[in-house]
Amino acid sequence: MKLCLVLVLLLGGSASGDIEKRILGSTECKKDRQYHVQIESVQGGRSCGGALLNTRWVITAAHCAGQAIKVKLGLNNDVSIFTKAFSLMKGNSKKHEQTVPVAQQHAFKDEEGKLHDIVLIKLNEDMSAKTPTIDLHSGECSRPPPKAKVQVGGMGQAKTGGKPVKEVRCATTEISACGENDKPADAYHSDETTTMCAHRPGVEACFGDAGSAVEYEGHLHGIIVSDPVDKCANQIVMLDICYYMEWIEKTMKEN
Repeated sequence: MKLCLVLVLLLGGSASGDIEKRILGSTECKKDRQYHVQIESVQGGRSCGGALLNTRWVITAAHCAGQAIKVKLGLNNDVSIFTKAFSLMKGNSKKHEQTVPVAQQHAFKDEEGKLHDIVLIKLNEDMSAKTPTIDLHSGECSRPPPKAKVQVGGMGQAKTGGKPVKEVRCATTEISACGENDKPADAYHSDETTTMCAHRPGVEACFGDAGSAVEYEGHLHGIIVSDPVDKCANQIVMLDICYYMEWIEKTMKEN
């Protein structure tokens, strides 16, 4: 992800201006995280990740939406260049970049009307049934225990205005205790029942990684809500998907 494993590089002979913050220690996802989507505001200035749940629905952080957005799908699909060319000729490419209005964005509000930093996005057109999706729990869902290894990924930049990242990056971090100030932005409600954190030396969530999926034992278990701007965040703050499972299923069924 630009889960920036931001370490100090000592490159002899390199001018300091040529050293760009980049992902270190994370790897190209290759065949992993093929469900990843990129979300950008139509007006510009906002970039996030997300995950495809099924042929019609995407999940991400609420602060990534709330206005018309471009959803880019199939960025890491394991298909040949010939398949991509055939898809383009058939006109399927428009499905892989859809502009979704606010009316099709469903943010979570609790019983007290407080907004949480999570949203479901209904696409304009169904993706192919062959498009990779991330698995949701079909039965009991419980939070990963402390020190459990979870997988994170994305296409974030080290800072606002940084160089675009052209590939989805993957890394592993560990569930840890949240600090007093580890929570979503003040506009969103959170507490110990909704929020969890992860930390591993060198693994950081960067600008554009918010909304990306947190995967544990092959299932979606979290959504990154850390939203750093000028530097990356080593303590990654996430919403616990288990808390929202009933809402996710109900929203997709009723809309």
